[in-house]
Amino acid sequence: MDLTTILGLVLGLAGLIGGYMWDGGHLGSLFIPSAMLIVFGGTFGAVAVSFPGRILTKVPQALRIAFMKTESDPSHTIEEIVDMATVARREGVLALEQRAQEHANPFLKEGLMMVVDGTDPELARQILELEMDAIEHEKENMSKIFESAGGYAPTMGIIGTVMGLIHVLGNLDDPSSLGPAIAVAFTATLYGVMSANLIYLPIANKIKLRSKEETSEMELMLEGILALQAGENPQLIKKKLNSFLHDKMSKGTSREAGGSYAEEA
Repeated sequence: MDLTTILGLVLGLAGLIGGYMWDGGHLGSLFIPSAMLIVFGGTFGAVAVSFPGRILTKVPQALRIAFMKTESDPSHTIEEIVDMATVARREGVLALEQRAQEHANPFLKEGLMMVVDGTDPELARQILELEMDAIEHEKENMSKIFESAGGYAPTMGIIGTVMGLIHVLGNLDDPSSLGPAIAVAFTATLYGVMSANLIYLPIANKIKLRSKEETSEMELMLEGILALQAGENPQLIKKKLNSFLHDKMSKGTSREAGGSYAEEA
């Protein structure tokens, strides 16, 4: 699990609920089933209308991306590519066939198999770049689902509040009940704004960040694969990929990787 995502949600909820109770609010008054149904049901319905089913089926995968810790290690990937480049230069690219077939990363595996099969370098680049674009587009669609939910939720909250006020205005013959009824009506707005800014939009941002990290690592792999195929010196490949890692990924995505590069340099 990605503890930062879990911790952020817990801290956010604790801050909101704690601040409310600090001034004498009652926890039970925040849980209004009818308001929840209007806001969350309306939001999910609007999102379902906005996207085709093939994209909506990616929601579980999107949640895994947001809540599960990624195991990518660009520095380790560089070491792997350099090691394979050394083997290929000494024994030929065919010596990498078994290692390529057993590799856990599907993108690197595909690229290595094209090298082993003798695919034209320009064609290999085109195929891998298309694969990168497809993966990036898929992640973009995932983030858009939650961005849309973050846009619809506050509006659904306002709708819920208006519906509640309509109900209040229809019962003006009992003035003593107006205060609690109005408070219940405004709870819908709270649900909408809170869910958008604490859940939907942060998850969308996390998916975007993970997508950028994945794309950057695939770009690194692509350059390494093509350098390996060209028979470049392994140490020059390492220097090239370390520079690439520093330039592309240390800009807010992998400080730790940047630190390891500095040590190697």
